[in-house]
Amino acid sequence: MASKTFLSKLFLSFYRSLRSNWPLLSLHRSSTKDHHRQQQQQLKPQLSYSIGGKSLMVVDVEGGLLRSSSTFCYFMLVALEAGSIPRGLLLLLLYPLLCCLTREAAIQVKADRSSPQFNIALLPYVKRITASDLPLDRRTQVMALVSFVGIKEDKFRAGRAVLPKFFLEEMRSEWSEVLDEAKLKVMCVSQMPRVMIEGFLKEYLEVETVVARELKVFAGYYTGFMEEEEGAGYQDGVSLSEKMIMAAPHHLLSQCKLVRGAEKRKWRPVPPPRVAAAAFPNPLVFHDGRMAFLPTPAATLAMFLWLPFALPLLLLRFLIFLCLPYCISVPLGAATGMINRLGRPPSAGSSGGGRLYVCNHRTLLDPIYVSGTLNRAVVAVTYSVSPVSEALSPIKTARLARDKEEDRRRMGRILGRGDDLVVCPEGTTCREPYLLRFSPLFAELAEEVVPVALEAWVTMFYGTTASGFKCLDPFYFLANPWPQYEVEFLPAVATGAMVREGRSSCEVANLVQGQIGAALGFRCTALTRKDKYMMLAGNEGVAVQQQKNKLQRS
Repeated sequence: MASKTFLSKLFLSFYRSLRSNWPLLSLHRSSTKDHHRQQQQQLKPQLSYSIGGKSLMVVDVEGGLLRSSSTFCYFMLVALEAGSIPRGLLLLLLYPLLCCLTREAAIQVKADRSSPQFNIALLPYVKRITASDLPLDRRTQVMALVSFVGIKEDKFRAGRAVLPKFFLEEMRSEWSEVLDEAKLKVMCVSQMPRVMIEGFLKEYLEVETVVARELKVFAGYYTGFMEEEEGAGYQDGVSLSEKMIMAAPHHLLSQCKLVRGAEKRKWRPVPPPRVAAAAFPNPLVFHDGRMAFLPTPAATLAMFLWLPFALPLLLLRFLIFLCLPYCISVPLGAATGMINRLGRPPSAGSSGGGRLYVCNHRTLLDPIYVSGTLNRAVVAVTYSVSPVSEALSPIKTARLARDKEEDRRRMGRILGRGDDLVVCPEGTTCREPYLLRFSPLFAELAEEVVPVALEAWVTMFYGTTASGFKCLDPFYFLANPWPQYEVEFLPAVATGAMVREGRSSCEVANLVQGQIGAALGFRCTALTRKDKYMMLAGNEGVAVQQQKNKLQRS
């Protein structure tokens, strides 16, 4: 009898999971008239409650902010980026069990019928909202345990360096209008651990209060268990909602609504960064991690199935570019799935010395692609490249000394002996459509420079990292099924004549930066390599404010 009860509960849980994800399995169908009216309904939210002269809006991250209420992909990112590939594989193998576990539903609040609709989550029947008031989801407990157990607390940076990019991509586009037009104080509640969600909400959306559970720590390592005590580890404005709930509880409860999966699938995603660069208070410029895709269960399974083929493929591509001349390696690389759009190289310079090529920095392979497009050997200057990458490079490299006068002499000697030189004045890579500040030293080296606009696309793994093993960057890029590169040579810029006319080297560098940015459609900024590493290292958001100010530079 007990076994029958268990099986019936298991079947019921599995059916509810399918019903929430596949609306066609639901027995209830809305009328065509109601469905048409909902489609025409605008989603510009306007909802506020006055509390002592202030306005507050309480939003459930999974139910009202993100387009999907499933948090599996975000825990998978933690397992892969902060943990390891075996940890991610274990979480994937547990996914069928997670589908059978029940999940508590949050209650969604909507505005009056006279105003446009917007789904906002509120937990009623409590005098104040704390982390202990949130429903402790069994799925979340299992995923947090697998993803976090054994990870060192002071080394965990995925919450600020990796996850914000994916949270922004999964946000509903209407949310940016809340921040711009509603001008409300926002409190966000989430079932995910606080360390996963707080950095994104406070640094990129400027949310004042985040209500989420803390993870237990033992001897400096996460145990994977979440706190259950009242207000454990919590100081953020938990009393903000007390007056609101006690003042009009019946008014709020009468407007509660449960958001179904079919409705959330109609929400529009946030546009790409090039379209929505200024859609949020702090646009995303820097992010870290190797995963270039959102690891949903199906996508993660595809990645693990691809890994046995990726290792021999990347070794083949590497040997092709290392051992064969460019006239042969480029077509063979294309035969293995590499997509290259190489522009017409410029004509040879009139001066007897080498030519200086100035390019933006996307991956460590930038100088190699410039050399392959020119079909001749070049010398690439390196700033902080690992010795392994320098030893495996198919072209010559020259390490900078980080001293302006010494670096000028080293690069001057290379150009003086007739070698072509490729420099990346940004000093570090940037994945998003932004250009970092160009170091002006290149404007003092040659009579003219050739700007080179580079763009790289990946489908599975990023070929750059700020906190991982940099020597593996080219291999991760080559492990993608269809890595893509675009090289475009721009007209030469007479930097020597500009300097003699009285223009400073900084002005010339900004001019070259602007030309490359215009060719790529990128936004020029005053951000530097130091800003990137301060941001991705996690320094309590100081770099975020500096980033916001520097982005205003024209």
